[in-house]
Amino acid sequence: MDLIKLKSTMAELGQPAYRDSQVWQWLAGGGDSFDEMSNLPLELRTKLAEALPISTLEVEASAVSVDGTEKALFMTGDQRPVEAVLMNYRDGRRSLCFSSQSGCPLTCTFCATGSMNFGRNLTESEILDQALHFRRKTEVNHAVFMGMGEPMMNLDNVLAVCERLPDIGIANSHTTISTVGWLPGIETVTTEGPAVRLALSLHAPVDSLRSKIMPVNDRYSIKQVVDACREWRHVRKRKVYIEYLMLDGVNDSEELAHELADLLLPKNDFKVNLIPYNPSGNHYQGSSPEQIELFRGALMKRGIHATVRLTRGRDIDAACGQLAAKAAA
Repeated sequence: MDLIKLKSTMAELGQPAYRDSQVWQWLAGGGDSFDEMSNLPLELRTKLAEALPISTLEVEASAVSVDGTEKALFMTGDQRPVEAVLMNYRDGRRSLCFSSQSGCPLTCTFCATGSMNFGRNLTESEILDQALHFRRKTEVNHAVFMGMGEPMMNLDNVLAVCERLPDIGIANSHTTISTVGWLPGIETVTTEGPAVRLALSLHAPVDSLRSKIMPVNDRYSIKQVVDACREWRHVRKRKVYIEYLMLDGVNDSEELAHELADLLLPKNDFKVNLIPYNPSGNHYQGSSPEQIELFRGALMKRGIHATVRLTRGRDIDAACGQLAAKAAA
């Protein structure tokens, strides 16, 4: 739903401001048409249906993984591709993975999204409509901005969405913004916006290697970014998640595990999430399970809490690093 257009349309129809909130409450609860909004006058429902589509996005394709993960490919009104994912877990978590941009301008070498042409930032409504698409299917309770795009480069809209997510069923404490290390955004969310969680895609503990993997490191160094994350931790009183993609022969040695521990200690402000590599059409190979466990063990011995992420949706190109505006057949 284009919330800006909804507001202007209500004003043009001479409706009181609370009508906007009534429509939003229906949408946030999983409503999929104006017809069911029974606390709105019938004539108003008819006029709204004529003036406004229920979503700013059109579903282009969808796919369901063998593990229950669902992926949707959307098109915006100006034909920009966007993907979002719903991950269903046995413990009852239903976690949304949002996109904040169509494509991404930062060209991380391991990420399929980085190989796309960058389109533009998504609007608040276009991000919300990813959530509402899945909310119409099921209840949702977790969210992460880890889909297409760098959310810190579209921060106003991302934070506006975070303000609305509790209405959909996703508490701020269950919402995570993941960044490649866009320093101005980290500094902003340290003191502004709702108290969501922060994740840093690090993937290497030394600048020379990280710059090869993630060109953004040439702009904002590891020290700058980690220092900013420590300040976020100091202000927000929550640990920062460190995302570390395990690439065979690139960043998975025991020596680099100790470099990572040196970087994150002495204060343990971080939780490390080791991510098995998902094939993304580039030259990398994933570390073996045995090497991942050796790397994790080296961190744990140094006092760094580290877990291995459970891969979801790999068979439909819905796993971490695989979103590239296509759907599985």
